[in-house]
Amino acid sequence: MSNNQILMIYTGGTIGMYKDLKTGSLVPFDFDELLDKIPELQLIDKKIDTISIEDPIDSSNVRPYHWILLAELIKEHYDNYDGFVILHGSDTMAYTASALSFMLENLSKPVILTGSQLPIGDLRTDAKENIITSIQIAGSYENGKPVVPEVGIYFEFKLLRGNRTVKASSEHFNAFDSPNYLPLAQSGVELNFFKNRILPVPDGIFYAHTGLEQNVIVVKLHPAITETYLSHIINLPRIKAIILETYGSGNAPVDDWFINLIKDAVENKSIHIINVTQCQKGRIAPYKYETGRRLMSAGVYNGKDLTTEAALTKMMYLLSKNLSKKSIKSAFERPLRGEMS
Repeated sequence: MSNNQILMIYTGGTIGMYKDLKTGSLVPFDFDELLDKIPELQLIDKKIDTISIEDPIDSSNVRPYHWILLAELIKEHYDNYDGFVILHGSDTMAYTASALSFMLENLSKPVILTGSQLPIGDLRTDAKENIITSIQIAGSYENGKPVVPEVGIYFEFKLLRGNRTVKASSEHFNAFDSPNYLPLAQSGVELNFFKNRILPVPDGIFYAHTGLEQNVIVVKLHPAITETYLSHIINLPRIKAIILETYGSGNAPVDDWFINLIKDAVENKSIHIINVTQCQKGRIAPYKYETGRRLMSAGVYNGKDLTTEAALTKMMYLLSKNLSKKSIKSAFERPLRGEMS
C-alpha cells in the first residue's frame, strides 16, 4: 500500500451545515455537497475516499454509541488506508478524540479529527484549511512510517494530542486548547512536526476495543454542594465510577460528612472515584494540602493532569475490560496513550 490513501469520515457538525431559510438554524446537508465546496482537494497528491455515518448529527447529540461506530469503521477500513480524517462537530470533539485514543489499541496510523467554527459555505469559513491540512497530516509518512501514529485534533494551524484537548472557545477559530501538553505540529508556510512530542509507533497488533462502561458520571465541586446531593449521586443504582472535579491542585471540603461519603462509596460500594482539577491548567498535587491528602487517604485516585474528557473516557474504557479494582487503579494512574504526564 502506498502512502497516499486517506479515508475521510463525516459525522456532521458545523463544518457540513447550511442555514435553514425557514428557521434560521444550522442543519446538516449531504456529504457529497460538502466535497463540492472544496475543489482544492483535487490538488492534493493523495487518493481521498469518503464515507458518512448514516444520519449525520450535531455533535451535541454524540453518544458513546457513535464512538463505537467510529472505532468499528476504522477497524473495518484499517488495512486499506494510510490515515483517517474524521469531520466532527467541535462541541464534543475532545470527548470523541479522547475515547478513540483508548479504544484504538496499538494504533499505528494517523486518526485526525477536525471541524470548523463556520459552515463551509460561509465566506469566512475556517473549514477548508482545517480539512486540507488534516488530510496532509493523515498522509504524512517518513521512511514508510507515519509521522503521527495517534489520535489528534487539528484546528486553526495546530495539531493537538486528542486526549489532551479541551474546547476553549465557541467564538474564535482557535477553538481548542491543550492546557498541559504542547502541540504536536504547527502549520504555517511549512507544516512543522515536533517529533519529540509525538507517540512512537507501537509494536503490537492494531485492535479496536468497542466495549464502554457508561455508568460513569462527572461531579463538579462547588461551595454550595450538600450532603443530600452527594449522597443521592453515590447511591444511584449501577454507578461504577465518579470523576470528581476538585478545586486547585486537588482540594475538597474536609467536612466529616463529605469524607465519610467518599469513603463509603470507595470501600462499601466499590465505586472508583478520580480526582481531577477544575483548573484548565495544572495537575493534582494530592499531598500539598490537608484537604487533598484526606481524599487520597479515602481511596480516591490521582487524576494527575488529565482533562475531564480524558478521565471520563479512560475510565469508561478500563471498566469495560473486566479488570480487578487494583488493576484498574494501576492502569488509570499511569499513561496509556500519552494522556497524562
